[in-house]
Amino acid sequence: MGQGGFQEVEQMNLFKDMVCYQEEVRDPSRMAEVLNRVIEKAIRGSAPAQINVPRDYWTQVIDIDLPPIVRLERQGGGVDAISKAAELLSKAKFPVILSGAGVVIGGAIEETKKLAEKLDSPVCSGYQHNDSFPGSHPLAVGPLGYNGSKAAMELISKADVVLALGTRLNPFSTLPGYGIDYWPKKASIIQVDINPDRIGLTKKVTVGISGDAKLVAQQIFDKLASNAGDTDRQKRKDLIHQTKSAWLQKLSSLDHEDDDEGTVWNKEARERDSDRMSPRQAWRAIQAGMPEDVIISSDIGNNCAIGNAYPTFEKPRKYLAPGLFGPCGYGFPSILGAKIGCPDTPVIGFAGDGAFGISMNEMSSCAREEWPAITMVIFRNYQWGAEKRNTTLWFDNNFVGTELDPELSYAKVADACGLKGVTVRSMEETTAAIKQSCEDQKKGITTFIEVILNQELGEPFRRDAMKKPVRVAGIDKKDMRPQKSLNG
Repeated sequence: MGQGGFQEVEQMNLFKDMVCYQEEVRDPSRMAEVLNRVIEKAIRGSAPAQINVPRDYWTQVIDIDLPPIVRLERQGGGVDAISKAAELLSKAKFPVILSGAGVVIGGAIEETKKLAEKLDSPVCSGYQHNDSFPGSHPLAVGPLGYNGSKAAMELISKADVVLALGTRLNPFSTLPGYGIDYWPKKASIIQVDINPDRIGLTKKVTVGISGDAKLVAQQIFDKLASNAGDTDRQKRKDLIHQTKSAWLQKLSSLDHEDDDEGTVWNKEARERDSDRMSPRQAWRAIQAGMPEDVIISSDIGNNCAIGNAYPTFEKPRKYLAPGLFGPCGYGFPSILGAKIGCPDTPVIGFAGDGAFGISMNEMSSCAREEWPAITMVIFRNYQWGAEKRNTTLWFDNNFVGTELDPELSYAKVADACGLKGVTVRSMEETTAAIKQSCEDQKKGITTFIEVILNQELGEPFRRDAMKKPVRVAGIDKKDMRPQKSLNG
């Protein structure tokens, strides 16, 4: 190290912000010790951990005693904190539960249901954790955050107590959506997370509980007052039903994005590509074709994220999402892994045409005879949509470097790899292709469905993270060269 060797890079620095713990093996005799510790750190931190092994250590022969595995029990939180949380929820007039990934990981869905039913509180899900509460439950109101459920946003805005169960309250689950700044400013917030470093990190917290979501939920339930949830119970139940019904009705007829004042790109895209589906039309068609027990994965990007409000699940571990690192290319390999793990379950991966290009090299790999069959949906709108959305918003509808080759067909690439490629252009074709592909999985046939969309753009991912640029002296708008879409 330090001499410019072949493929030399500071791997520890490279990965340090992506893991909860990392350690490098410094001597071959410590290999088992370090590996054991890194695995336990990953389990305790409920996050990835890294072991770094120098290449020359792989060829060493060692004689050691294997270290014992010390698996700690998950903690149930502090006694005082549990009591305080139960007291707040018992007295709440409008309690709301926010279920996160910890509910899935900890197997706490049944405990969350018991709490919700005792309190008759609406249950919101964290961003891209739609599988953390049964979608058919009358108290389920959908996901918060980017392109989530307006019903969830409207209801949590009325909360006087929020139980954030198994969630780090990440920005995508709390930022305004649809122009609604819904996070309650005066509510008491109870945050439960297995990792104490995450508690109070993003939001002011009234009670912090470091513990397993299942164990904490059980203890809170046991300490609730007998009359917990009685205040305005029927009024609250009626409001949940009305708000949820109104949003589902709206969602079922929502064909296009609500444009910002002064934004012209989406209007032009709809007029120019009037014969093509919008992303929302495509998602409704996909939802109509998916089997009930399906596992899905989502890549990043506008067209995948626009679908956040649509899929619901009855069981956990059904929605594989890329998380806050936003790794392009996640959707395809993750759904392959899901199928290997659950070979008898139908699986569908989703990716935009930009992000899919990063992982398309796996198309030849998954054609091998020993690989199980999957369905992969590629949203084809011939652009890096999220990047174009940022530039059109903050640079007066100008964009650069966001256009993709309109001649490329991923369906034809699939055919060339010995797989099944399908191109769909209507809602009816999309629904039929989804249904057929899931039937074909049973026969060992992998299908790539290329969904042709208009170039409509969704809400920017982080509107809060950018400000409109200040005009630079000496540069005038008339000096700018007009940009044209390759697809237009």
